[in-house]
Amino acid sequence: MKVIGNPATIDVLQQPTSYAWVEQAITNLDIILLDHAHCELKAASSAIHLMFRYPSKTKMVQELTKIAKEELEHFDQVNNWLQKRNIPMAPLNAPPYGAALKAQIRHQEPLRFLDSLLVSGLIEARSHERLGLLSTYCLEVDLAAFYGRLMSSEARHYGVYWRLADTYFARDIFISRLQELALLESELLTNLYPQPRVHS
Repeated sequence: MKVIGNPATIDVLQQPTSYAWVEQAITNLDIILLDHAHCELKAASSAIHLMFRYPSKTKMVQELTKIAKEELEHFDQVNNWLQKRNIPMAPLNAPPYGAALKAQIRHQEPLRFLDSLLVSGLIEARSHERLGLLSTYCLEVDLAAFYGRLMSSEARHYGVYWRLADTYFARDIFISRLQELALLESELLTNLYPQPRVHS
């Protein structure tokens, strides 16, 4: 499988994104933008859900409040791009990626809390990597620059989730489980989803 270079390489991701995804994405930018808008809403919702579920985790609530606000700001920015391109906000079929990752979250506490943080971090890490690819290979200069600006935010986001896991859990437990989930995350992306998506 051909793989191209990416300035947003992340060590914990077990496999880099394939060239096939890049080709699919840059030839379907309108759909990618629409899916990106959905991703930003889902990211804000995930952060808020964790705050509702674990309100006594003061450090987490403080950090995820910032993330939820920023994800909604990003949604607004992506929505502006949709409006510029006359693309109406509309539902899209979701690829199996997110649901399959979340299915790995264990039900018993505190393992559920740990897995929730790690899965959110992995999704943000893959988003960071793929926004880096879009910023590098998108031929539309303004849109490429927009994706480049979002990259740093995604890096902060996955860093926050993993620092929180490191705060609330012993490091060896956190690292071991992260490696397990990261392997699964890469396996989920082995076969390219036939419809263009940010996480396909």
